[in-house]
Amino acid sequence: MAASIGMMDSAYFVGRGEILSWINATLHLNLSKVEEAASGAVQCQMMDMIHPGVVPMHKVNFDAKTEYDMIQNYKVLQDVFNKLKIEKHIEVNKLVKGRPLDNLEFLQWLKRYCDSMNGGIINENYNPVERRCKGGKDRNIKGSYKSSKLLHANNTDNGMCVDESSGPKGRHKSDMSSGANSVGEIQALQQEIMDLRLSVDDLEKERDFYFGKLRDIEILCQTPEVEDLPEMSLAIKKILYAVDAKVSALGEAQEILTKSGDDVAASDAQD
Repeated sequence: MAASIGMMDSAYFVGRGEILSWINATLHLNLSKVEEAASGAVQCQMMDMIHPGVVPMHKVNFDAKTEYDMIQNYKVLQDVFNKLKIEKHIEVNKLVKGRPLDNLEFLQWLKRYCDSMNGGIINENYNPVERRCKGGKDRNIKGSYKSSKLLHANNTDNGMCVDESSGPKGRHKSDMSSGANSVGEIQALQQEIMDLRLSVDDLEKERDFYFGKLRDIEILCQTPEVEDLPEMSLAIKKILYAVDAKVSALGEAQEILTKSGDDVAASDAQD
């Protein structure tokens, strides 16, 4: 089944928002960007949910930050694919770079695969949080990470951590530190907004590119000569395999059909 999901499949038209909602709801996470799943840990746990007992969760590192650690997660995932005879090549070198489009495409494929298993019914007995905790490696994944920071802040406010910051000098240093943190947070948010804008632009270009292909095929198939021309397959491939997003291949495809029609007419005339 996995090998039958082609690039023109409806699976690859599922939006980023739907993908994130699916991941967060299924695994009880709080991801806000698809590239946050670039470590491969999310994909491993999705397979663990669909195929219980197949994924060695103790080898999955949810706190993977370096490319080396991420690659180890993808090795686990590829081993699982091999065990299940899933013919899907994982573009590890692209995914670990955290590029939005590459990660979105892989997650779109994964969602389609998961939906095709067990009729898309989620195992209600599966506890994603418990499975992450039992894995044995650091589980500093988004969602639980925020809770730990909140707990630490509450403990500090309740007086459980006492230091020299209670004096006037300490408060002055604290104010300066808060100001610096605020500037840093603003810069980080501005960078995130810029990344999101770039991501949206890339997705829109990708969408328009493939929609243009489909529209060209639709127009071509509306011609009355379609069923009588043996070169139709070649004409369709000319459109599907065109790589220039700015230039339509419809003209070339129509030329092929016209030439084929002329050849047929000439042959009939000779007869």
